[in-house]
Amino acid sequence: MKTKLMTLLAVLLCWTAADAQTVFGTARPAEKKILVAYFSWGGNTQHLAEEIADMTGGTLFRIETVNPYPSDYNECTVVARNELDNGIRPELKGSVDNLDDYDVIFVGCPVWWHTAPMAIWSFLETSDYDFSDKIIIPFCTYASTYREETLVKIVELTPASLHLQGFGATGRNTNGVENWLRTINIIR
Repeated sequence: MKTKLMTLLAVLLCWTAADAQTVFGTARPAEKKILVAYFSWGGNTQHLAEEIADMTGGTLFRIETVNPYPSDYNECTVVARNELDNGIRPELKGSVDNLDDYDVIFVGCPVWWHTAPMAIWSFLETSDYDFSDKIIIPFCTYASTYREETLVKIVELTPASLHLQGFGATGRNTNGVENWLRTINIIR
C-alpha cells in the first residue's frame, strides 16, 4: 500500500511540475493577482507565508477558526486528532474578499497528524469559494515527515484547479523559497 501511495505521489509531482511550464499562457506571472492563504498555529507557517507574499507581492490571508486551538501543544494535538478522526470541519472566522479576483492562490499549513489540518479542509471545501480554474500552489511546514502527504491533500481538496509544484520547509527555515518560486515561474 505504501508503495502505491509513493508511486501516486511521484506521478502527481511530475505532472504538476510539467504543467508549470504552460499554466501561465501568454500572461506574465507578474500580471496575475496572487493570494497567500495560510493556517498557522505556532508561527512557522505564518513566517513562510509572509516570505512568499514578500517575494511575490501577494496578498496575505490568515485562515482562522472561530474557536481557536489550545495554545498548549499537547492539548492542541488532542483537538486536532479528534477533528481528523471524526471528519470535523471547524467553523472559520473571516473570509477572503473577492476570491474571484485572484488568479494564483498559495495554500499553506503545518503538517498535523500526517496531513493538512481540518481548518484547511474547511477553507477549501466551503461553498463560499469557487477554486475552479484557479492556480493552486500548496506549501507546508513540518517537523520531520509527511510533507508530501500534506501537499497532496491540498491538491486533492481542489480537484478542479490547476496545480503547481508545492514546497515544504522545516520550522521557520525559508531556504529554497526563492529558487522554488523561480522554478514554478512565479518570480523571475
